[in-house]
Amino acid sequence: MEIHPLLIQFAGSMVAILALYGLARLLKLGGKPTLNDEAGVQSAATEVEFGFELARFSIARGGSAALAKDDGGRIMLLKRHGNRFAGRLLTSDAKVREEVDRIVINTGEARFGEVRLSLPDGSSWADAINRL
Repeated sequence: MEIHPLLIQFAGSMVAILALYGLARLLKLGGKPTLNDEAGVQSAATEVEFGFELARFSIARGGSAALAKDDGGRIMLLKRHGNRFAGRLLTSDAKVREEVDRIVINTGEARFGEVRLSLPDGSSWADAINRL
């Protein structure tokens, strides 16, 4: 019985893909990071803006996003982007609207997009962002 060369190539490709998958799992690459506590928010905020010190913060349900405020009144929006966190310091261009169980923030940057956050104190954050 003769095996078609394309079948051998397909089987070899599948073995290679499974080997790379196994290696990535072994090295614990990828995954979905979450913000769980003040230290996590501080770390993510410092990666965005060196020297940013938390005065107040709130983590969205699920830990995929957060809002942080420093002593100077600057507000930073953090959101998961791949397996890291991206953030923006909000300016007067930022717009926020309240929905039933969350707030929706538009930073004014098309590439950053809108971020929906379910926060226990969403109304107070919306007021603070609108005052920027």
